Amino acid sequence: MERREFLKLGLTSLGSVATLSYLGSTAEAHSANHVSEDNSSWGMVIDVSVCTGCEHCIRSCNASNDINPEMSWNRIQVSENEESGAHTFTTVACQHCEDAPCVSVCPVGASYYREDGIVMMDYNKCIGCRYCQVACPYGARSFNWNEFAAENPYIPEWGEPDIDRRPRGVVEKCSFCSQRIDRGLDAGLTPGVDRAATPVCVNACPNDARVFGDLNDPNSAASRKLVENASFRLLEELGTEPRVHYVASKQESVEV
Repeated sequence: MERREFLKLGLTSLGSVATLSYLGSTAEAHSANHVSEDNSSWGMVIDVSVCTGCEHCIRSCNASNDINPEMSWNRIQVSENEESGAHTFTTVACQHCEDAPCVSVCPVGASYYREDGIVMMDYNKCIGCRYCQVACPYGARSFNWNEFAAENPYIPEWGEPDIDRRPRGVVEKCSFCSQRIDRGLDAGLTPGVDRAATPVCVNACPNDARVFGDLNDPNSAASRKLVENASFRLLEELGTEPRVHYVASKQESVEV
């Protein structure tokens, strides 16, 4: 703990400089594609046109990942069409970027890419400097300020914990339910097809607004959704190359 506190103090003053340096330059991608040995590259497609903002995805995520109810790995942005008055609901979580600012700025390698492209957190390495939280242009990371020792109000109605609670002093975020993907693959299941191998937010959506699958597989549900619909990604101008895609009738109505 003494080493952790020392590093926090030494790095805090440099946080803003490191972040601005990254965002203000054209960073080279760490790799054209961060994929696994079997060439899988997991991604999600969210159909904004059918999302009703019911929050089922958020509640199931909070239960399965045992998240402190004071924070969330997934949030809903609400926008209103000035002409029709219709509301659009856009869910935003970690975008699992191919060129992720959070990975670039982490001084200890706590934010890293898996071989299949999922951006992960190593909570044992995290020193709590929050560089990654500041660098993320999507606001997808939360800092665990306090130890979460209370009961989780989303359990058991919205699911059972699938991973251990994180310690105080680390940054948390969505992992595409990597633990479910790994267990499913070990059991011969297909993520995005078999529920046990699919992120819980996808399973929980009552309108099938969320689709998950291997973006390198043209036959996956995610790839087919992208072929059949016009899509976009958030803040594409930053060059982060997100693995979360959105389908919507009016893209200009969606803001981060």
